[in-house]
Amino acid sequence: MQSGDAAAGILDATTNGSGAEENHTVEPEPLLAPADGLPEVTETPAAMRAVADALAAGEGPVAIDAERASGFRYSARAYLVQLRRTGAGSALIDPIPVRAEFGPLATALDGPEWVLHAASQDLPCLAELGLRPAKLFDTELAGRLAGLPRVGLGPMVEQLLGLRLEKGHGAADWSTRPLPEDWLVYAALDVEVLIELRDVLDQLLTEQGKREWAAQEFEAVRTAPPPPPRTDPWRRTSGIHRVRRPRQLAAVRELWQARDELAAQRDIAPGRVLPDAAIVEAAVAAPDSPAELVKLPIYRGRAQRRLADYWWSALRRAGKLPADQLPPGTLPSDGPPPVNRWADRDPDAAARLAAARTGVAELSETHNVPVENLLQPDLLRRICWQPPDSSAAEALRAGGAREWQVDLIAPLLEHALLSRA
Repeated sequence: MQSGDAAAGILDATTNGSGAEENHTVEPEPLLAPADGLPEVTETPAAMRAVADALAAGEGPVAIDAERASGFRYSARAYLVQLRRTGAGSALIDPIPVRAEFGPLATALDGPEWVLHAASQDLPCLAELGLRPAKLFDTELAGRLAGLPRVGLGPMVEQLLGLRLEKGHGAADWSTRPLPEDWLVYAALDVEVLIELRDVLDQLLTEQGKREWAAQEFEAVRTAPPPPPRTDPWRRTSGIHRVRRPRQLAAVRELWQARDELAAQRDIAPGRVLPDAAIVEAAVAAPDSPAELVKLPIYRGRAQRRLADYWWSALRRAGKLPADQLPPGTLPSDGPPPVNRWADRDPDAAARLAAARTGVAELSETHNVPVENLLQPDLLRRICWQPPDSSAAEALRAGGAREWQVDLIAPLLEHALLSRA
């Protein structure tokens, strides 16, 4: 299917002339093997230079993907990098043995547009390798702006290209060596269709008058700074709602930090070193000795019994803290209170937010763009809770909104800020 035909096909398949949905079921063609065969994994300096030369000689955008070992390793490094470009074919690179050899590839990729799916997930691990795009196209974000009902790579490839990707290895331990052949086929196929998908989405966005919106969103993703360190990340421990007392919270904090240090040393995902449930259990039970600790669920296992003194030391540190060093039950917030309290605390703010949300919801329906892509909900709440001295447009820009969002949202927000209970 050509790109133009695909774009027209999706419009025809989702709506009829009156805008009502129609069902045109077409069985997708399974995509089972790379068109040019499975490439050899690149894992030597000489092979890296050859890949770089081939990609530099190719034409058009470069499809890129990366596989990590989330849930298995502490680090978020890439364990496989996949690339494809017209005229160059596909490449699979094992970055572990050639980590110091990415200079030529970085040079080859500095200029062409990169095509990624959910780019914000892969850009950090690619940046660790010295790979940074000069221009970006994010197929997932494009799908959201185009109003597609499902924006996972598999569903979009089925809907727009009539092909079915066999999934199943995305959550695998990609630090495994050697990588199984079926995993490599899966990885190669993820970039096999990205450029064609990009072309269909680009046409679809152009026809909808959203291409400039997408360009601004892609640039925001490309240039986004690293997120700041999270304050008290231990507070995200699953099940922490069971922990009520400050001394128990201190125990969670000490165990979490001890686990994090050990996980980083071993490059193992923290949850595989000690589950969150075990941290909460020990904090609530407050055992008074290592022997009592290993009577608790999870700590009875051989691995945790060997670490009993290590975990017990963390609990002892929490137990010896003076009262003024115990963590507070909650952190102070620089943002507005929960929305369900607005009506009591500031009825006018509640009225402003209700009016703004109604307007944004109407825009979402009119332009077929999810509400959260029209404007970050947190920014909308902040502006409605404490109206700015400046214009709504200036407040939106100060909060990081893109110009297309400002153009759409500022007029309705100006009106909403005048609402009173």
